[in-house]
Amino acid sequence: MRELSDVPYLEQSLRQGFARVPELPDIVVYIEALEKRILGQRLDHVRIASPFLLRTAVPPLADVEGKSVIQLRRLGKRICIGLENDIWLVLHLMIAGRLHWKKRNAKLSPPRGLAAFDFTNGTLLWTEAGSKKRASLHVVAGEAGLSALDPGGIEVLESDLATFSTVLTSANHTLKRH
Repeated sequence: MRELSDVPYLEQSLRQGFARVPELPDIVVYIEALEKRILGQRLDHVRIASPFLLRTAVPPLADVEGKSVIQLRRLGKRICIGLENDIWLVLHLMIAGRLHWKKRNAKLSPPRGLAAFDFTNGTLLWTEAGSKKRASLHVVAGEAGLSALDPGGIEVLESDLATFSTVLTSANHTLKRH
């Protein structure tokens, strides 16, 4: 388990009392929390409040039901849930997306509630606080499907200062201010 000091922006934000933290540390923390709850668990059912959340048609969403979670990982700022038969759920929370762990078969309440993933041991609720619905869910097959969603670029949490500096100064970039 990572300590807060391993996620410097998160630690700094907590110390300064900021309500928002950058997206990337959020994703890292979500994956660590999900590993404890869903790794090895069977995904029994997926409920989606709006068809606009699902951005893929093949493989069908029904193919994930009844499969066990065998792996979790990050792809850019996306959460990837690997299931049996090499099927992946890829969640892009965007800026206002949140995940909540609830008792099994918890109520999915639109408009904030986007999806519910019913596991054998509980339900993962996905909500979005903003009025602009930007979150997306992809169901993909194998590494090829994941690669098609890869935004590219360096892994900032794994790069050294020299590599990060080189990439940052290689072209004009807009940095987000929070």
